[in-house]
Amino acid sequence: MFHAFDNTGGGSGRVSRQQWMALLARAPIELMERSLGEQAAAAPQWLRRPETGLMMVQGRAGGTGDPFYLGEITVTRCALRAAGADDDAAVGVAYVLGRSHRQAQLAALCDALLQSPGAEAPLRRTLLPAVARHLADERARAQARADSTRVEFFTLARESDGGAEDEA
Repeated sequence: MFHAFDNTGGGSGRVSRQQWMALLARAPIELMERSLGEQAAAAPQWLRRPETGLMMVQGRAGGTGDPFYLGEITVTRCALRAAGADDDAAVGVAYVLGRSHRQAQLAALCDALLQSPGAEAPLRRTLLPAVARHLADERARAQARADSTRVEFFTLARESDGGAEDEA
């Protein structure tokens, strides 16, 4: 569920497109709408309207690492340009788990704006850290829930008498 690119590291503080798209794919709608403000209400220039479909998910077997088909998941995707953008403007794309067309639209809009030199700074300052904090809190809550059900097993080693059992 959480990958290495979720951790933006402490280096330059610069988030790559791969990292921000991973964050946006799981960002709550309310956070994106609040960060986008009036841009969230504007009608985008659609390149591909939101559409929902299925994707096959693969897993890896524990000991050998051999891939196997785990099952299918529902995914919604879309592609757009921000409202009022010219034909040379950045294209925003998004793939999100589930059926939320609105979440896919907002994630694609954020992606397009994060590629635009004039609009990227506010989103980098407000939205991306807020989403990263939200996901970290969500991960901590899940970890706390799992920790509350943890059972510690203690084993006691029997001391033997050195084979001094009754031999008949």
